[in-house]
Amino acid sequence: MAKLKIAGTWAGILEVELEEWTVPMLREEVAKRSSCGAESINLICAGKVLKDGDGTEKLTQLGVKNNAKILASRVCVEEGKSLGVELMAEEERSNRLSRVKAAATALAKRHADGSLPIEDFNIELEDQSGKTVHLGSETDQRAVMMGLMLHANAKQLIRRENYKDALEVLTMGEEAFSLCNSKVIELIDNVPILQIDMVWCYFMLRDIRWLSVAGARLEKAREGIERAHGKDSSRVTLLQAGRHPELAIHLRLELLEGVVAYHSGQFDKSRKALTSAQAKFSQLQVPDEALSLVMSMGFKEHDSKRALRMSNQDIGSAVDFLVEEKAKRARKREEDLKRKNDIKELKKYGMTPSKKAVDLKILNELVSIGFEKELAAEALRRNENDFQQALDNLTNPETNSAMQVDIESRKRKRQQRASEAAIEQLVLMGFERSRVVAALQVGGTMEQAMHLLLSQSESNPSVAADSNLESEPNPTISADNNWNSSIPIIPDAGGPSTASEVEERDVEMEDELADELAKGDALTDYDIEVTKEGEAISEYLAILESAGNSEKAPCC
Repeated sequence: MAKLKIAGTWAGILEVELEEWTVPMLREEVAKRSSCGAESINLICAGKVLKDGDGTEKLTQLGVKNNAKILASRVCVEEGKSLGVELMAEEERSNRLSRVKAAATALAKRHADGSLPIEDFNIELEDQSGKTVHLGSETDQRAVMMGLMLHANAKQLIRRENYKDALEVLTMGEEAFSLCNSKVIELIDNVPILQIDMVWCYFMLRDIRWLSVAGARLEKAREGIERAHGKDSSRVTLLQAGRHPELAIHLRLELLEGVVAYHSGQFDKSRKALTSAQAKFSQLQVPDEALSLVMSMGFKEHDSKRALRMSNQDIGSAVDFLVEEKAKRARKREEDLKRKNDIKELKKYGMTPSKKAVDLKILNELVSIGFEKELAAEALRRNENDFQQALDNLTNPETNSAMQVDIESRKRKRQQRASEAAIEQLVLMGFERSRVVAALQVGGTMEQAMHLLLSQSESNPSVAADSNLESEPNPTISADNNWNSSIPIIPDAGGPSTASEVEERDVEMEDELADELAKGDALTDYDIEVTKEGEAISEYLAILESAGNSEKAPCC
């Protein structure tokens, strides 16, 4: 028998069999001795609430040992329910954070190594001018991509003022960036900005325990920002045609440096940082007249404010900025549409033996020489996109002929799969299978077959009635089973089908991360609404003034 030391609603020692007793049994015994109902007793051991689970887990499995101290607290039934809801919410939160990390990992893996995209989009790294960049090795690309996705998700959480979850996701992002070559990381400002965002979350959570960590992070952030932006932001100013999009980032950095210095007792340093931040805050205030004038030209309020802040309130420069941004968005839409069509085309050609997509650039080179596109794509697919080996295959009559036979064979298989899929969808809608097959043979496409079947039903109601009777075995179709006239093209060359890969995806979370990236642009990191920063600057300057350089700083 083991002994448990109980305190709280009842104090004493209970003798129990740890291998036999469950939490409900222990709660019942404590409740009996406390003269109250078991539903009103909470049991806490080693800082953790002992949960009932499925009621079969033994105390020893939950880590309860001989001579363990158990705190029994009494709550009303409603408080007990509230605790249960709170525990479920925490479990859901933990589950969601795990999904975010897993989805970011999966997306980065698929989109960094040249694999054939499952989606109709491709995630690429871009610089501030919108040009696609390739940083370091495949591992570096994947690490940066994953870090950016997690950072984007964290920024959404910060906007919703969910700083606790944001901090968790930012920590994941920091881990992802750490997998990248340090020389590559030094070229970008994403990591320093992430560090600033982490300290901002510390500050908004008002947790003084992070003080020492915050100071170290801010030092790294300043070094990284100066390395990426140049001395006095000279590099950014040059790239942005004299504008200062980074001003809000520097404001937040100086504010946080001032706060950390204050709570470390470095009042002069704090006052200097906060005064500098206050000057930047004043620079970022948009005059109503300037905003009204820019908006009168047809621009939205948020876009107009952003342009004026980044252009130091210069109306001409702000308007030029907005026109440039509009042109960039139009180009991006065109590029996205082209990329979407390219991916659709690539799916026709299938995957290389190592599950990579056919390289369109090399494919176009072979086509420009005079080779038929589908044949050239097959040669590249077989040879892992090696131009010379593909060219050798194309110029070898025997290999060339064999490739053509394979292409025709796969075409027939694709057509057969598409036809079978169309038949099944139309049968699910209630049409007789034999009539569906006949309609597809006549019509060719699913839309034409559908039109033909409907026209037959209208002209001959008895046929429609017969068809409804024939379909009786499968009468209920969920509203979610919407038919789609475009049959998906599944690459059947080399490796498992895309369909099986799709089943393993967390589509909802991956789409959420992809949407967050799609909504942003090269300057999203700099686009900060600085109202809260302004309030914090005023608060701490007032505290410094009232403290009168006192040696002891009150806790935040």
